[in-house]
Order: sequence, then structure tokens, then C-alpha cells
Amino acid sequence: MIGIGMFTVDVKDGERAFLTRNGRFEQLLEPGRFRSVDMKGELNAEVVKVTRAEFPAERALMFEKTHPKLAEANFEIVQTTANEIAIVSFDGEPFHVVRPNVTRTFWKTLTQVDVERIDAGAEPRVPDAIIDRLTDFPKAPLRRELIEAYEVGLLFVNGALLDKLPPGRYAFWEVGRKVEVRKVDLRPTPLEVTAQEILTKDRVGIRVTLTAFYKVIDPEKTVLASGDVAGTLYRLVRFAIREAVATRTLDDILAARDKIDGEVREYVDKRASELGIEIGEIGVKAVILPGDVRELLNKVVEAERVAKANLIRRQEETAATRSLLNTARLMEDNPLLIRLKELEALEKLVEKVGRIDLHTGDTGGFDAMLQRLYKLGTDKDGDRN
Repeated sequence: MIGIGMFTVDVKDGERAFLTRNGRFEQLLEPGRFRSVDMKGELNAEVVKVTRAEFPAERALMFEKTHPKLAEANFEIVQTTANEIAIVSFDGEPFHVVRPNVTRTFWKTLTQVDVERIDAGAEPRVPDAIIDRLTDFPKAPLRRELIEAYEVGLLFVNGALLDKLPPGRYAFWEVGRKVEVRKVDLRPTPLEVTAQEILTKDRVGIRVTLTAFYKVIDPEKTVLASGDVAGTLYRLVRFAIREAVATRTLDDILAARDKIDGEVREYVDKRASELGIEIGEIGVKAVILPGDVRELLNKVVEAERVAKANLIRRQEETAATRSLLNTARLMEDNPLLIRLKELEALEKLVEKVGRIDLHTGDTGGFDAMLQRLYKLGTDKDGDRN
């Protein structure tokens, strides 16, 4: 605040003021009101906050040279080396992470400033205690990783395999090094393989789909042998299918799917160990035929079904005829059996009749009527009438 010939400035609690005369620093003002005669308007005051606050590092270094006592009493100057990390805490609470080769300055007038220096170049892994303290600092120069229970992690530092990591939480300093963690899933993994069109031995173009399951048993070998183990296995299976199909006719393929499964497994198993994997179940899922071939096969199958149905019908007819012949022979030698058959026929006839009216008149009753309807007798030569 500038009046006539007077310079006045009010400094609040939690603030300080840099008093300068003609641009040159004269005094650091404490909280309160400062008044001074300034007839020529040479004074100026820069008011800054000092509670949990940062101060420009260039100015702090200048004060350290020109006013060392003031700098020592008010500033905490943090300078880190090429492989050093500094954790700055305000009143016991982590507040800043200072990266390597960086200088930062913090007011310690009203704040307790603690600095923890860490040599990040000695050991890449970050201790769990420090990980917890840096949870709220996503931009800290470290790489965080979480290895699940079904995974294993491979730690690469500057391109070299350094360690095998079991499930858990990890963090690594990315200071002066390149850190990479490759996670490998140890669970059985399905692989659906659809082969491109393949010509059979008899020049029929077909497509074969196959399902396989694989599991990583040697993570180091898997990662070092192939950047894409699933893609590599996919191509191996396709080669195996091509070898198995190209040497067979269509009829052989349709009749020998189990053999194809075995040949594909044998081909893949020989190469799977080089990838650090183990092949589980593997089998042909479908054989896809061209439309004209599929239609022709359907006609063949239909013809076979019709022929089989005709054969069964003829066999049944032959059996029925043979049964009738046997019955006729029995009836020829047994008149009583003929009588029973006649009564069965009459019973079946009566079942289909809703009403029967019998008029015997003077013919001798029901028994005499039956005798006239179904007369059974023999001639003199023993033949039936």
C-alpha cells in the first residue's frame, strides 16, 4: 500500500513478504503491518504464501549465495543426483516426489519439511513400505504391476530377463533403466483353429475346424521363444491339418477323424515343448464341405436309408409269410385250432359292430345257426370242405 511519502504493506499469518528497494532485496517481512518513509517510491513488497508451499528453485539458490542465513532458516533446497529419488513430506505426510537431476525448494518456515533420499539406481525393486507411501503419486518414476494368482511375471531390465515374479504386488524404479514385466497366464487356454481351404487327395476342397487346449508350463521358454505363443500354435495346427488332409481322400477323412486328431497332436506335440507349452485336448470340430459335394453326399445317404428301409420291410414280409405258413400247417392237422381261429375272427368282427340282432326262428337256436355259418366237416377222403 503506497501513500504520500509512506510505504505500507500488510503481511498475514501464513505469509511472508520480500521487501526490495529499486529491485534489490532488503528484508524478509514477517506477519504484521510494515510502514516506511518512501518519498521517491523506491520500495516494493512481494507477498507469498509459506504454509506447505514451494518456492522457485532459482531464487532459492540465489538467496543461498547472497543471504545464506535467510536461506537456511526459511528454505529446504532439495537437489537430486542422476539415480536419486527424493520423497518430500510436509508435517509427516508425503507431499512431493522429486525426480533425478531436479532441484526444488520448499518453505520450512511454518511447515516441518522432511526429505527421504533413495538410491533408485542400486536396486530396481521398490520396497512395499515405499509403495504404500507413493500410492497417491501416479506420476512417480516407478512402474507398478499386479500379478494375479493364475499368472507369473517375468521381469526384464534393459532387455535382459532378471527375475521370475510369483503372484503379488510389485513396483520398480524406472530411473536410468528400462523396466518391463511380461505376464504369462498359466491357465488352460482354448484355441479355435479354422483352416483355409485344403484339397484332399481326390481333389475335393474342404475346410476343417479344430479346437485345441494348451497350457504354459515353462514361462521363461514361452516368452523367449515367441512373442505370440497363441499365434505360433495356431499356425502349427494349421500346418498339421494340411498335412493330415492332403494325403487322404474325402471318404477317408470322413471315416477317420480320430486318426486325424492323433496325427495333428503328434505333429504339434513335437514342437510344443520348444514353446514351453503343453497340449491338452485336441480334436476336429467340423469338416465343412463344398455345397455341391454336400448335396451329393446327402443324396447318397438318403439312398442308403431308403435301401435299408426296403430291406427291413422285405425281411418283415418274409417273416410274416413264414409265420402264416407255419400256422397253416398246424391248422391242417388240428381241426380244433381252426375252430379257435374262427372264433377269434368272429370276436374281432363283433368288436367293430355296434349292434347284432339274432333271429333263430325254428332253426334250432344259436348253436344250429353257428353250425350253418361255420360248417366244419370232412369228406370221405379226409379232405376239408
